[in-house]
Amino acid sequence: MKLRYFIPLFAAVITLLTGCKTDEDPIYLDGLRVSTSYVALDKNGGSTTIKLTAASDWQFEKAIAVETKDAEGKKVTVYKETPEWLTVSPLSGAAGQDITITFSAEAYAGRTATLKVKCGSSTQEINVIQGLSEVSNATCAQVIAGPDAKTYRVTGTVTGIANTTYGNWYMNDGTGELYIYGTLDKSGRDGQNNSIAAWGIEVGDELTVEGPKTTYNGTVELVNVTVVKINKSLIKVDSLTIGGEKVDAATLPLEGGDVTAHISCKGDGINVDIPQDAKDWLVISSVTTNSVTFRALPNLAGDRSTTVTLKTYNGGKEYTSQFSIAQAGAIIDATVAEFLAAEVGETTYRMQGIITALYDGDKQGKSFYIKDFSGEALVYRAEGFLDSGIKVGDVVTVLGKRGAYKDSPQMVNGSCELLYAVTPVTIAEFLTMPDDKNVYYMVTGTISSLLDDKGAENDYGNMFITDGTNELYVYGCYPGWGATGDDRKFLVADNGLEVGDEITMIGYKDTYKGVVELCKTACFSFKKAE
Repeated sequence: MKLRYFIPLFAAVITLLTGCKTDEDPIYLDGLRVSTSYVALDKNGGSTTIKLTAASDWQFEKAIAVETKDAEGKKVTVYKETPEWLTVSPLSGAAGQDITITFSAEAYAGRTATLKVKCGSSTQEINVIQGLSEVSNATCAQVIAGPDAKTYRVTGTVTGIANTTYGNWYMNDGTGELYIYGTLDKSGRDGQNNSIAAWGIEVGDELTVEGPKTTYNGTVELVNVTVVKINKSLIKVDSLTIGGEKVDAATLPLEGGDVTAHISCKGDGINVDIPQDAKDWLVISSVTTNSVTFRALPNLAGDRSTTVTLKTYNGGKEYTSQFSIAQAGAIIDATVAEFLAAEVGETTYRMQGIITALYDGDKQGKSFYIKDFSGEALVYRAEGFLDSGIKVGDVVTVLGKRGAYKDSPQMVNGSCELLYAVTPVTIAEFLTMPDDKNVYYMVTGTISSLLDDKGAENDYGNMFITDGTNELYVYGCYPGWGATGDDRKFLVADNGLEVGDEITMIGYKDTYKGVVELCKTACFSFKKAE
């Protein structure tokens, strides 16, 4: 979605410059006046000044997004009064008349910035332009290697559409790929105007566009481009059918099946490109002059999908069209650690664990953290959770896909089902409960001994806990829910647990040779003694 700042086109700024004066035409606001709201700097570098009159204290607002690095070396965006290339002095001051403000920059071919001055309730924009807007014909590779803020005209093929409303898409001319961030509609407007539909832009079309270059988080972009020319692709997918029935999307079942793409082609023949990572499950079963049928093999793994490219040629040029094929997959049982290590995608995972906390970043109240013996993960907005009565401490089964937000992994598009409702009880209450391996309790106590019932040290977390009056034997305290084999070991050693530490565990009640035990226990939390 287009949520960032818009970079103004040089041509638009120049048009404004030709229609305004400088010192002879001051700009008036309540309590704030500037001699001109447009500042022009020579492309060879230098300085220029304007006059400002303010009725009270004034300052330039931090309105310019600037990329930098934090203490850990990670890229972050901060806001400053000016861009890195522009020096303005002073940036703030007290009330006064005819205050001189100086704008300076090193030599550069052409760039712009919009600054904001605030005085009381008044805010004045000042547009700064350096050099002239010279449109350069270039390849994608030349744009990538060229300077930011320069305006380019490029011709290439649409390889993917990221956002239809704002007109964000990818262009490739064989020398490289550019991200087009914003396409002006036919009236020259940007914003929510659905410019992709307005222009009829489709994957495979050849477009000539022009706009200024910028680099955002390492991605080279042309911003708010003007469409100069469109050559429609000579190949197009008219419709898709499965089993003779027309479908909007090619989604095949777990068992596999065929999907047919019905094609209009005005070029020389049809060529099909199946991505390398899909060739082990997707094959071509038949080809005619106006259709291609694909067969998906049975799927024993998770959900999968691919994008097929159809190509034709005419006059030495390549024309393309694309469509996606998806296939449902088996549900993958995973530990939390395995889920976190998986790639973001369409595969569905099943996890079991204990709800450790609600996620306070979700106002809908559908999100929570789940933990097993291997780790903890955020489950974001799980269906079946909000009105289910499921609470922190309960054991649940969740299904969903591996997603991420700002590189932080999370389960998305998921659901939640109660496995065991867990009842918090005191040690005294637990001792009176009936034995039942299907009823789970949360018990908190102070570690009174880290020896088992035979007085021996152990790796499995056998211990005694107490509430000061009653003592309870814990037959195995594991690092978390679902631990088996050696994963059950070393909770005590790995966390440095000692007699006197407080520990909260979840398990069921059993009695062995007259001794009440808390069994199949998962550690919920612990607190070291002070």
